[in-house]
Amino acid sequence: MTHREQPLEWGQPQLQLDALIHAMHDAMVAVDRMETIVLFNPSAERLTGVRVEDALGKSVSAVIPNSRLPHILLTGQAEINQVQMLHHRSIITNRVPVLSPEGEVTGAIAVFRDTTELLDLAAEVLHLKEIQTLLEAIFEATQDAISVVDQYGNGLRINSAYTRLTGLAEQDVIGKAATVDIAEGESMHMHVLQTGLPVRNVSMKVGPFRKDVLVNVAPIHVRDHLIGSVAVIHDLSEMRALTEQLQRANAQIRRLATKYTFSDIIAKSPAMLEALEAAKKAAQTRATVLLRGESGCGKELFAHAIHQASDRVSGPFLRVNCAALSESVLESELFGYVEGAFTGARKGGKRGFFEESNGGTLFLDEIAELSIGTQAKLLRVLQEREIIPVGGTHVRQVDVRVIAATHVNLEKAIVDGRFREDLYYRLHVLPISIPPLRKRTQDIPLLAFNFLARLNAEYGRHVHSIAEDALQPLFEYAWPGNVRELENVMSRAMIRMDYREQVIERKHIVPSLEQRIAAADVYTVSTDDTLANQLKRAERMAIHEALKKAQGNREEAAERLGVSVRSLYYKLSRYQE
Repeated sequence: MTHREQPLEWGQPQLQLDALIHAMHDAMVAVDRMETIVLFNPSAERLTGVRVEDALGKSVSAVIPNSRLPHILLTGQAEINQVQMLHHRSIITNRVPVLSPEGEVTGAIAVFRDTTELLDLAAEVLHLKEIQTLLEAIFEATQDAISVVDQYGNGLRINSAYTRLTGLAEQDVIGKAATVDIAEGESMHMHVLQTGLPVRNVSMKVGPFRKDVLVNVAPIHVRDHLIGSVAVIHDLSEMRALTEQLQRANAQIRRLATKYTFSDIIAKSPAMLEALEAAKKAAQTRATVLLRGESGCGKELFAHAIHQASDRVSGPFLRVNCAALSESVLESELFGYVEGAFTGARKGGKRGFFEESNGGTLFLDEIAELSIGTQAKLLRVLQEREIIPVGGTHVRQVDVRVIAATHVNLEKAIVDGRFREDLYYRLHVLPISIPPLRKRTQDIPLLAFNFLARLNAEYGRHVHSIAEDALQPLFEYAWPGNVRELENVMSRAMIRMDYREQVIERKHIVPSLEQRIAAADVYTVSTDDTLANQLKRAERMAIHEALKKAQGNREEAAERLGVSVRSLYYKLSRYQE
């Protein structure tokens, strides 16, 4: 029996109703006004793990501790489609009060179902009316376009996001072949139906407007039978818009982060003092500045300081790493574009970095990575103070002070045909050579002590000094990574220290330097070969080792080497890797 045989206050059930309740797949639990369970069907037994005979006549709170039925008795208000945890299961439940003819609450009843069963039924959405409603809500709630086809590749369902993206309505798709929305490319629905395997991030064009999209398609299996496939379609133009928003946000961050001044540049050595004096003089002019020096020597710090000391300090300061963006993206980022300039171009066009930094300073880092075509456009900006956006025909005037930086030998790049000679002379108005750390060893103690304050705050330490014998290996080391490497060495030294130690000693510093030297020792040095050839050989071996560790993944290898992907590809082509 699933309920008590004695009459209930809220009505005597009929035999037909009793049989129905007993056979229902949904679990049912009913209580009287005293919160005593008077109905507990087999489905409730299955879901709760409590036997019917152990539940009937018991308080519902004792059988189902988090039951809401007492609350329903108290409020007399129904709760529909509520999610609840039941013995580590998620259930969906409807709870309603039972009312007497006079409207008095005499009991309450809950009907609930395990949500895992709903997920299983969702795979058979085409044939189950109840789940169709649920899927409809999911379909319409998502911002991604979704299409579903049957095992023969005929369209079954689409959502409104699909119509917005492709321009195709239900009558254009439902019952039609899966290829009906393809403007360019292969139907991934048909591919998945043929192979039974999912596909991800396939680029194609869809709809009459030939929208650029990325498609993910997965097969739908029911009891090991392939009954169709579902596709989720991402609008690439929306992704580009989000990317642009992120880039604008990054530009704003760069603008707000221009806080370094000449007082932040530590200099005691003659070579660095000379560079600092040249930079201060350059700040008083509006001429283009070219910062030259190895990676990690402080070129960006100089660019910030020059801007801060110039009459453009109230204007924007934007930084662009010319090696971090592909040629096509870099051109549109620098010069902007007009509406319709290319597929996915934002409505109304977009201002480039030159316009965004109007009245201020634009710092072009890794200037040698620009393509010859983009170099020609940059030359026009420097000569004429005007730009033409990508896809545009009208000239726009700009008032921008350009500070360029590179670690590349531009003179050799000109000979190799990789850098325009006329642009070189336009940039070389005020060249400033920033010496590498190995040529300014007098500054090492000052720099090392300066790092202590920031590292103390970062690591929660109280280190106040560096032992005299710990400074000696810092003077003897070659510092291929310059100031940036010195900062890393000091950071690792502090990490090696015990929390009670307050003085950095030689034992904390030497291991980092020895590891770096040991890594450099893998290259064979020959006095019978030129330095240039030995450097090329070392670079080639480093690239080979990075690719090996990255298992051939060039993006990961570039990250390991600390260069842009574009630079890595160039080096690989040079070495024919």
